Amino acid sequence: MGEEIVGVVGGGILGLAVARELGRRRPGTRVVLLEKERSLAAHQTGHNSGVVHAGIYYRPGSLKAELCSRGRHLLRDFCAEHAVAYDECGKLVVAIDRDELGRLDLLEQTASANRVPGLRRVSGDEIRDVEPHAAGLAALHSPATAITDYVAVAQALAAEVVGAGGQVRLGAPVRAIERRAGRVHVRVGGAADAPVVVDRLVVAAGLHADRLSAPLDGQAGPRILPFRGEYMTVSAAKRDLVRGMVYPVPDPRYPFLGVHFTRRVTGELEVGPNAVLATRREGYRRRDVSAGDLRDILGWPGFWHLARAHWRTGAMEVRGSLSRRAYMARAQRYVPGIGADDVVRAGSGVRAQAVERDGSLVDDFRITGSDGITCIRNAPSPAATSSLAIAAHLVDRIWGATG
Repeated sequence: MGEEIVGVVGGGILGLAVARELGRRRPGTRVVLLEKERSLAAHQTGHNSGVVHAGIYYRPGSLKAELCSRGRHLLRDFCAEHAVAYDECGKLVVAIDRDELGRLDLLEQTASANRVPGLRRVSGDEIRDVEPHAAGLAALHSPATAITDYVAVAQALAAEVVGAGGQVRLGAPVRAIERRAGRVHVRVGGAADAPVVVDRLVVAAGLHADRLSAPLDGQAGPRILPFRGEYMTVSAAKRDLVRGMVYPVPDPRYPFLGVHFTRRVTGELEVGPNAVLATRREGYRRRDVSAGDLRDILGWPGFWHLARAHWRTGAMEVRGSLSRRAYMARAQRYVPGIGADDVVRAGSGVRAQAVERDGSLVDDFRITGSDGITCIRNAPSPAATSSLAIAAHLVDRIWGATG
């Protein structure tokens, strides 16, 4: 039998990390990565805030908790090896109301169980020792939370894949995937194009994970609902009012972390993101609408369960999307010196939120697989932080820990 050929669908950081791990761990394997766009990291990877999470939020014992911690160490070393910017500027998670203090206590317990390095509780006065212009009653300080450039990480991963003899094909949209005679046939591009035939396939399709995975694993759910996250950029005159990151205490009902201040490796300071339902899977602007995507959203029972349960929160998010002052009214509570007149609208990203039929939000990573095909069904934040660890986990799962 000749060399094994493994296909990877998806040119985001996760697909690239899997392709790179295969090249490192299984040098006799030929890897073919297929990305539908003409550039790498075109969607979730290229539109996120660049945060490297330390593991504060994730349920102890979950895949998120395990792989975030491991992934952060691997990513830090990878960035050092490839001269990619990596700055441990630290993060404060701030309680500004007394009714948030109990949630901050629970968050501290979770972070401690996950062994978040250097974590400490600080008082309202001590907040200003870390962030002189921030306000609050108490906070958790995570000095190991960092920022990086995930597009640069993706490009470095792609270079390793190619350097190890793999192939990265851009502009290669996957039209169909079929199992035939023990192999996997991936139809790419037009009907006349020859299929890519591989022995195994990993699907890391992000915003389209459910569409590609459902015919393969036979599971109708969860379904991906796209949520747009919009950012503001703070003016140059005010960007130094935040040294690192200032976050709210998250609402445990949602996987979103709330509007926060995040420094970028470029020196800019951003505020965001919010979370509003997008009417297109790659809908980065309010006017981006896809009839097919909208039909899929409205046709999924989970959407209606979610909407009925959380319409008030949804309405508040929409208001913030439409009004810069409403958007900044929440953020300014944490850094009073930065208001609506100090920011301009910036870019946005779209989060692939997996939602079950009953409306519950899938929070942990979810991976399915059989007959030579592995599907990454859900990989929300901290997937970028965890990407190298997720890749190692997948290779162990598919080929065994010895690789």
